[in-house]
Amino acid sequence: MDNRPIGVFDSGLGGLTAVKQLLRQLPEEDIIYFGDTSRLPYGSRSRETIRRYAISDVNFLLSHNIKRIIVACGTVSAVALELLRERYRIPIQGVIDAAVPAAAAATKNGRIGVIGTAATVRSNAYAKLLATTAPSAETLAVACPLLVSLVENGRWSADDIVVKTVLNEYLAPILDFGADTLILGCTHYPLLADAIRTLTDGKLTLIDPGAEAAKCLAEQQLADGSKAESGRNGSLKLYVSDTDDGFAERARSFLDMDVTGLCQQVDIDRY
Repeated sequence: MDNRPIGVFDSGLGGLTAVKQLLRQLPEEDIIYFGDTSRLPYGSRSRETIRRYAISDVNFLLSHNIKRIIVACGTVSAVALELLRERYRIPIQGVIDAAVPAAAAATKNGRIGVIGTAATVRSNAYAKLLATTAPSAETLAVACPLLVSLVENGRWSADDIVVKTVLNEYLAPILDFGADTLILGCTHYPLLADAIRTLTDGKLTLIDPGAEAAKCLAEQQLADGSKAESGRNGSLKLYVSDTDDGFAERARSFLDMDVTGLCQQVDIDRY
């Protein structure tokens, strides 16, 4: 048994998709979440900048004596995960290596679409891993640079005309490609899942990388005996790098829980 907290980080709100799954599967665990709201979006940054940000994010989480990390950021998982694993001894779970097996198992026609940030798509990380996991599958990745900003501004409703317009443009190539499965290659995107299902008439099986990463972490903890003591009530602490009154409200809405007093600002430049 290990009662130390689990650390999760992302560039903003999106990583709460992994937190939500952790709260469901591992209610006895303490969770420390960091959203780097002062430096988002990561997806438009250079490889070197993303890696530098990722290192400071991990350093901050390590200051809380965590036992393992979920990199709940598709961009960091695509361009910096191996660097982090080489640099730190703590177990680090990415979202790409969790989502790919789920997509390979879900597809029926072997055509898998991926939507992600520009940096994630440039890295070709999903296609490379799918090529080894499901060699017969075909993959099409589409960069969606506007979606993170929409979600961070609380715009993910299927009735929002801007959301519908942007999603229709991004999803058109995926549908023309004939994909039956879509990897939501940024942890912000599951917040748009209902809108995507509505616009595509439910034709796509959606893969949530944050949720899949949480499942993998739960399985790993069961296997290595690092779960927290059974029966305890876990806690949640939320940290952001920039003051944003809207973050707490959006977190409350998404997690369906009162987060009053749980969200604090931290000076990420110290790490």
